[in-house]
Amino acid sequence: MAIRIGIMGYGNLGRGIECAVKNNPDMELAAVFTRRDPATVKILTEGVSVYHADEAKDHADEVDVLILCGGSATDLPVQTPEYAKYFTVVDSFDNHSKIPEHYANVDAAAKPNGNVAVISAGWDPGMFSLNRVYANAVLPNGKDYTFWGKGVSQGHSDAVRRVAGVKDCRQYTIPATSALERIRGGETPDLITREKHTRECFVVAEEGADLAQIEHNIVTMPAYFADYDTTVHFITEEEMKRDHSALPHGGFVIRSGKTGWNLEHNHVIEYSLKLDSNPEFTSSVIAACARAAYRMKQEGMSGCKTILDIPPAYLCAQSDEFLRAHML
Repeated sequence: MAIRIGIMGYGNLGRGIECAVKNNPDMELAAVFTRRDPATVKILTEGVSVYHADEAKDHADEVDVLILCGGSATDLPVQTPEYAKYFTVVDSFDNHSKIPEHYANVDAAAKPNGNVAVISAGWDPGMFSLNRVYANAVLPNGKDYTFWGKGVSQGHSDAVRRVAGVKDCRQYTIPATSALERIRGGETPDLITREKHTRECFVVAEEGADLAQIEHNIVTMPAYFADYDTTVHFITEEEMKRDHSALPHGGFVIRSGKTGWNLEHNHVIEYSLKLDSNPEFTSSVIAACARAAYRMKQEGMSGCKTILDIPPAYLCAQSDEFLRAHML
C-alpha cells in the first residue's frame, strides 16, 4: 500500500513535495492543507482535495505522514509541535542554532502521542549533516568547513519577507572563493563566519515603506544576517520577476584531516551539490525522510528524529536485498 502523504502549505516547497510524491511510486498524495481559501488553491494532482489548515486534525486518519512546508522563522516552531500530536510529521526547520530547542519541543509533543517527527530534513541541515558526520567519523583529526551557494536561500528569503514593509525578497548566499580554494588545497585555517560567506538581498518594498529601517532590520537580524557582510538592494516587482524568478542553490561540505602515526598524511573529503531548484531538491530529501518516518512509525518508534537517526536503508524505496546487491 502506498504511503499517504499530506502537505501543509502550498508554496514553493509544497509544490516541490507534490512533484516528489509523483516521482516516488510508493507514495500517493492524500490531501493538501492551506491557510488560504482552499477554493483559490489549484494543485497539479487530479482528484486530491484541498482543505483549510484548521481542518487538518479532522483528516488525521487519511494521512500517514504530514509534511510541513512552512518557514523556519515563525511557522515551524509552532506548527511542528502542534501537528506532531496528531500526525507523523516531517519538517525542514533550518535555523541551525535553534535545532536543539526545536527538537526538544517536538519530541515532547510527538512521543506521548506515539508519533514520529523528523525535523530539519533537506540538504543543510540534512544531506550536508550526514556528510559532516561521516567525514568526522573517518577523519577524527581534522576540521570541517561548510560553504553554501551561490544560490537562493528559502529560509533567509522567508525571514526577510517577515520584516515590516517588505513585499518580496530573494536572498543569495555567496561563498568566499579565496577561502574555499585554501581549504581544497589542504589548509586548515580558523575562519570566522564573516570570512566564509557574504549575503545579498534583493527586496521589493511596500509602497511608502521606510527603506533605511528595512535595511537596518535585515542586516542586524540575529542568527540570519548579523554575523555576515550583507548587502540590500531595493528593486521593483518587475525586476524581481525578470531577474530573480529561479531558485538555484548548492554548496560544499569539506573536511580536511590527517592520518598516520605522527599525523603526517593529509586527506580532503568533499561533498558538493549544484541545484537547479532548491525547493524541489529539498522536497526530494523530505520525501525520503517521510518514507523513513513511516517505516519507523510502523515499527513502533515514536518521538523526534533527525536524518542522523535514520538508517540509510530506511530512506530508500528499494528492498534491503536490492541495496545489498546493487548499492553496497
